[in-house]
Amino acid sequence: MLQGHMTYGRAGDADMLPQVVNTMPTVPLLTNGQMVDDIPPEHHALVPSFLGGGGKRIHPLPFSDPALPVQPRSMDPSKDLAAYGYGSVAWKERMENWKQKQEKLQVMNENGGKDWDNDGDGPDLPLMDEARQPLSRKLPVPSSQINPYRMIIIIRLVVLGFFFHYRVMHPVNDAYALWLVSVICEIWFAISWILDQFPKWLPVDRETYLDRLSLRYDKEGQPSQLSSVDIFVSTVDPLKEPPLVTANTVLSILAVDYPVDKVSCYVSDDGAAMLTFEALSETSEFARKWVPFCKKFNIEPRAPEFYFAQKIDYLQDKVLTSFIKERRAMKREYEEFKVRINALVAKAQKVPEEGWTMQDGTPWPGNNVRDHPGMIQVFLGQSGGHDTEGNELPRLVYASREKRPGFNHHKKAGAMNALVRVSAVLTNAPYLLNLDCDHYFNNSKALKEAMCFMMDPLLGKKVCYVQFPQRFDGIDRHDRYANRNIVFFDINMKGLDGIQGPIYVGTGCVFRRQAFYGNDAPKTKKPPTRTCNCWPNWCCCGCCFSGRKKKKTTKSKSEKKQKFRRLDSGAPVFALEGIEEGIEGIESEKSTMLSEKKLEKKFGQSPVFVASTLLEDGGTLKIASPASLLKEAIHVISCGYEDKTDWGKEVGWIYGSVTEDILTGFKMHCHGWRSIYCIPDRPAFKGSAPINLSDRLHQVLRWALGSVEIFLSRHCPLWYGYGGGLKWLERLSYINATVYPWTSIPLVAYCTLPAVCLLTGKFITPELSNVASLWFLSLFICIFATSILEMRWSGVGIDDWWRNEQFWVIGGVSAHLFAVVQGLLKVLAGIDTNFTVTSKAGDDEDFSELYAFKWTTLLIPPTTLLIINLIGVVAGVSNAINNGYESWGPLFGKLFFAFWVIVHLYPFLKGLLGRQNRTPTIIIVWSILLASIFSLLWVRVDPFLAKSDGPVLEECGLDCH
Repeated sequence: MLQGHMTYGRAGDADMLPQVVNTMPTVPLLTNGQMVDDIPPEHHALVPSFLGGGGKRIHPLPFSDPALPVQPRSMDPSKDLAAYGYGSVAWKERMENWKQKQEKLQVMNENGGKDWDNDGDGPDLPLMDEARQPLSRKLPVPSSQINPYRMIIIIRLVVLGFFFHYRVMHPVNDAYALWLVSVICEIWFAISWILDQFPKWLPVDRETYLDRLSLRYDKEGQPSQLSSVDIFVSTVDPLKEPPLVTANTVLSILAVDYPVDKVSCYVSDDGAAMLTFEALSETSEFARKWVPFCKKFNIEPRAPEFYFAQKIDYLQDKVLTSFIKERRAMKREYEEFKVRINALVAKAQKVPEEGWTMQDGTPWPGNNVRDHPGMIQVFLGQSGGHDTEGNELPRLVYASREKRPGFNHHKKAGAMNALVRVSAVLTNAPYLLNLDCDHYFNNSKALKEAMCFMMDPLLGKKVCYVQFPQRFDGIDRHDRYANRNIVFFDINMKGLDGIQGPIYVGTGCVFRRQAFYGNDAPKTKKPPTRTCNCWPNWCCCGCCFSGRKKKKTTKSKSEKKQKFRRLDSGAPVFALEGIEEGIEGIESEKSTMLSEKKLEKKFGQSPVFVASTLLEDGGTLKIASPASLLKEAIHVISCGYEDKTDWGKEVGWIYGSVTEDILTGFKMHCHGWRSIYCIPDRPAFKGSAPINLSDRLHQVLRWALGSVEIFLSRHCPLWYGYGGGLKWLERLSYINATVYPWTSIPLVAYCTLPAVCLLTGKFITPELSNVASLWFLSLFICIFATSILEMRWSGVGIDDWWRNEQFWVIGGVSAHLFAVVQGLLKVLAGIDTNFTVTSKAGDDEDFSELYAFKWTTLLIPPTTLLIINLIGVVAGVSNAINNGYESWGPLFGKLFFAFWVIVHLYPFLKGLLGRQNRTPTIIIVWSILLASIFSLLWVRVDPFLAKSDGPVLEECGLDCH
């Protein structure tokens, strides 16, 4: 039933672990007393020039004393220009020769690199060095689009000032409570708008150059120099996260367009489910057929379920006659694979009383989900991971961390930290990619897109992660509940990319491993200060006095040595006195030695893992055997490993919130790192999103609850991280990301005001003068102009923008409000409240889930707001009809206010009603109940009865005739 053997809680059989080798180029270690001459000649090119190796010599610049004055003189064009050769015959000849060489290079490129004039025997011409060009480029938004946008923001700020001056200085005496509530809400909305608006002040786009990346790091016929990447996939419950979905994600990873020896896939099964293990075993077998098919015909996407579901002409641009035959055969293979996976799912529905057993008859270690040992299984690797054509496959590793009662396992964040440690012990790639189990590679070159930023010599060293936007499959065309979140991913995130980078959104993100270890970003080396020598000495001294600082005495690099010693376990540990690396203006310094106790306090008691954290370029320890590595991998996923360490505090994914993604990215930015937002032409990853109203609200509830937890913690951006590397506009964005759930309180109050105004006949503003009307009109024009210009520079359509506005109100009066209540109860009172969802089955039609109704308490507030506003509209119109045409004028403002609420809640109303003629019973019951109550009140009030202030006439009983 199971493939291979399972290793858990012990080292097990070493043969099951593939030979882990260091594929990174290494420089021979210089120990005490060893000279450069002792190094073999073949390694001289790797030794830095200051140690006597084959590196390039650096010639010092001529020294000049800045204190000595230099006499200024005026420029003489006849002398100075001639000195540089401008306009001379020699200069013209040099230009002509340069042009001829460029034309010759172009001809050679067009002829496949062959020099037809010299037949390749002439001297090598210097390449134009496409490989030395930048790997990416930042594209600012055109000034014709961004400057009007910024101007209207400033104008809107000015108009807001005059608007609030009028609102505060003109209270409504006969409706003071309504006026006060409305002013407080409007001030909060203005602050929320500022927090959201100004981080979008500097939006940028980026483009990458994959051809330059290949020329520099991945030339044909030569070993690839691209960096290794460890890819994390997390899953918990296979009944809620179908194994077939996870299998498609894994298959797309194994078929990625990247050197196979540089890719390792780690699947975290936090539910210790035997179903996930068996499904992964089946997936590894199917991958031996699927991966060569993908690479042979270069298909996209490389997740079979979504590739075969494409409604396109798959024969387009395919000239190989064998493609049709092989595609049909592969589709049959995949259908058989799906049958096997679905059979496993059906079998898992009935759990045996004695629990699951493995093929050799031993009980499955994860039968008790809350009490089981750590488990690791390598399905594919260098020792046997080959496809049907004999080509090597990427590594595939199954891992399930140890669970014991009484330990706080920190949910997804704890599982991701366990994968960080396991991967560091086994492969230790310098970069990590984390994906949810339902997010597959839609673009097989996504890793190369990220490497264009990470491996860029000028930009890469300060980049902590590259975030890709989330794109989704299976969403209806109208996107009723704004599941695509286009406004956030195509407007807000682009704005943040122009400051310090986008926030981390939990999936589709490539990380630098060193950024997870709590390290500060490398400091940019500043050029030496230049002073003008044309001023008197006393002026220069006065100007430069404040800028002079006492220089720190540092040891030369030749005096800094790596000390190496071995612990009792035989694993190496490095104790560094200092490391200095400078790469084209970027310098990273570690000036203090990290003692063994300090390293253990920070990273835990694993000498192998601690040693791996000191290897900035990744790679594993060659002297460690597979058995010892496996033993360490089991050790680092034990449930007590993180006790009394910095894991979850300063190292790895940060604990303390259900939205660990925002908190983790925030900590990295506070350390001075920057992030990059990459939007390839073909979306890098695609996933699934809940299109049902109740599921969507619960998803938003989880996000909002995490923001409330961050707001009430010590990591709140309002007071955390000052004095670090966080820019103030970036801080505003993080404040907005944690404060936005609190907007639900004034939003609920503001949406209630129209109904109260219509029922009482009062209003939140006095009768408007001409000047007041001008400020109100100007504010509305600025709001619309800001939105239009924002859509113009971002390319977001008006449909997506309007859906986002509607769901901002829907989510604000439901999920965000419950998140605030639940967050306060959880943080302040320690009460953990869960809102359950009772679902009813939908049909099998397309988007049937969209119409399935699931009752949840989150639906009560928006339903109530809808009903009271509809009642208010009926009451207001009835009152106007009763009192005559004079009352229609004041009514229009109140009706506009009420219709604003109803129109924003319209998608919610459609979600409640479901399909036509299929209204849920509970909605009918609610409607009848509320209609009955309203009818009784209406009869009691009887607004159509004419009110008279004259005397009451009674029948006297006398006959006057």
